[in-house]
Amino acid sequence: MLVVVCIKQVPDTTQVQIDPVTNTLVREGIPFIVNPYDAHALEEALRLKDQFGFRVAALSMGPPNAEATLKKALALGVDEAILLSDRVFGGADTLATSRVLSEAIAKLNQREQVGIVICGKQTIDGDTAQVGPGIATRLGYTQLTLVDHIEKLDPFQERITVRRKLEGRHEIVEAPLPVLLTVVREVNRPRYPTVPMRLESEEAVVQIWSNQELQLDQNGIGLKGSPTWVSRIFSPQREKGEIVGDGAVDPAGAAHLLVDRLLSRDLLVV
Repeated sequence: MLVVVCIKQVPDTTQVQIDPVTNTLVREGIPFIVNPYDAHALEEALRLKDQFGFRVAALSMGPPNAEATLKKALALGVDEAILLSDRVFGGADTLATSRVLSEAIAKLNQREQVGIVICGKQTIDGDTAQVGPGIATRLGYTQLTLVDHIEKLDPFQERITVRRKLEGRHEIVEAPLPVLLTVVREVNRPRYPTVPMRLESEEAVVQIWSNQELQLDQNGIGLKGSPTWVSRIFSPQREKGEIVGDGAVDPAGAAHLLVDRLLSRDLLVV
């Protein structure tokens, strides 16, 4: 069985700046990292490999420099890495992105049975959480989101049981394979590559698939196939804070002043 893990190269959001003139991200000089949620997806795929002996393929869509992200996956132990890179893929929204990724997974499935696809819950540069479900829908796979633990996997019966982290509670779900999982941070603690594997990955080959391999209609991918787009990115303006009263000397008086101020702005209902 083949386990496919989808990973994405994203800008380090702790260092992202916005051009005040164009209202776009300043990418020059900004380091790129593996999307943190995808690092947990990668670790979970590798744990399945350790436990069951599955093969693991890492899949990413992005520009040529995203090869570095896949090299990191190879250093951690994936068996093959594939970069989907073509100018016609550029400018894709979540709909067009899921179309390309699902087609690549279907192509992998033609040569080896894909039983499990694992994605991070979302990416930190988009935060939509739509690509994983989009892939599952296109492939007709069972979709299990927000997974924080794989309770049981039976490869012979082709059944999986997972725990989903919901708001204020957990949910145990059993489903048939093939399945797509999106995982949250609590699912595991990612491993670090060993020095020998890191050195070996430098010589490893990352496969590059363009649209020549996928043969997708260009009107349905990239910018042409994206019905949504970002019209503007901006940092919200924040008003300066103020100190109300003297809480150290007169805490009761300060509390009354705060309540009065909140009431005057309709921020408090009594």
